[in-house]
Amino acid sequence: MFGSWTNQSAADAAKQAVRSVANFDWTFIFIFAVVLALYVNEIKNKNYKSIVAGLSLYVVHWFYEIMNGVIGYAAGYALWTVSPESTSFILLIGVSWELSMMFAVAGLLLSKLLPDDPKKKILGINNRWLFAIVNAAFFSVVEIFLASTPAFIWVYPWWGAIPVFVTTYIPFFLAAFLVPDTKPKTQKIFVGGLAALDALLLIILIPLGII
Repeated sequence: MFGSWTNQSAADAAKQAVRSVANFDWTFIFIFAVVLALYVNEIKNKNYKSIVAGLSLYVVHWFYEIMNGVIGYAAGYALWTVSPESTSFILLIGVSWELSMMFAVAGLLLSKLLPDDPKKKILGINNRWLFAIVNAAFFSVVEIFLASTPAFIWVYPWWGAIPVFVTTYIPFFLAAFLVPDTKPKTQKIFVGGLAALDALLLIILIPLGII
């Protein structure tokens, strides 16, 4: 449920593996091709709301990963860390290639479960909010399992499933489920603006050795 200081040595080893190609293999290309195929299919079928849902979650995901890296640089340890044993490539301290590609399609796929009417209520709760909370809870439970394996590392005893549910996954899925219902101009501002901010932060912070 929560992290432990006993994971410090594993987190220290992970820091040295960020963007190392030591574990690189061809699954990197295959996973990327599958993600591209999913988006190409959505474009072909003109399912633009699904595309916006996917991209909305993804740009928020990257902003969080960048901030997690900054926290790791400033405080000594990130809130979450991925281990080099579990991936072909670590992008930032808290995200592997495989994990990032999963988040690239999570919003796209799960948004398809939403009712057509964005104002419909289920159990007295707006369906977009309810689905965001339920999906956030599911992902948080999965993260408990991941943190029990060598693949995923929580160091801080106060960080765990409950904080990640509230501060991370609920915003992820709210972005995926609410932004597609906004006006096209708002969608472009949200996705384009946050994507540009993410890119700018990466361009600045990676050469400085901060993330």
